[in-house]
Amino acid sequence: MSSTAYSAEITPDPSLRRIVLCSGALFGIAGILLVLTLPLNLWIRLALTTGWTTMSVLELRKLSRAWLACQRLRFHSTGEIQVLDATGRWRAGRRVSGGVMLRKIGWIRLRNHAGLTFGELLTGDPRTSHDWRRLQVIWRHVGA
Repeated sequence: MSSTAYSAEITPDPSLRRIVLCSGALFGIAGILLVLTLPLNLWIRLALTTGWTTMSVLELRKLSRAWLACQRLRFHSTGEIQVLDATGRWRAGRRVSGGVMLRKIGWIRLRNHAGLTFGELLTGDPRTSHDWRRLQVIWRHVGA
């Protein structure tokens, strides 16, 4: 395989997406509880709680919208990233800082063609998945 054609295609796991979404919701609830225990005036705590809840809901909604527009990810050896949207078209994506790639799990932050920034929790086994191995090699060279 030519090094210019070297790429990895990864399909995000819906169960991992649910875990990320549920953990975000739980951290949102934890934030509300923390704000309510602050030694501040009741009205200030209610205003902070309203703001925190609004920000949390908007962030989780943005994440859900970005995931709906991402069916598969293609990582090229050149550093280019493509996102397969719901219509079956490959669109350009961009890597955003804050990603981590380990042996069997990775957290990758991306920005899709619509400008939505989102994260993907990915897993794979380097012994059985050629695409996972390729992704790790690409990540070491251009993604880190």
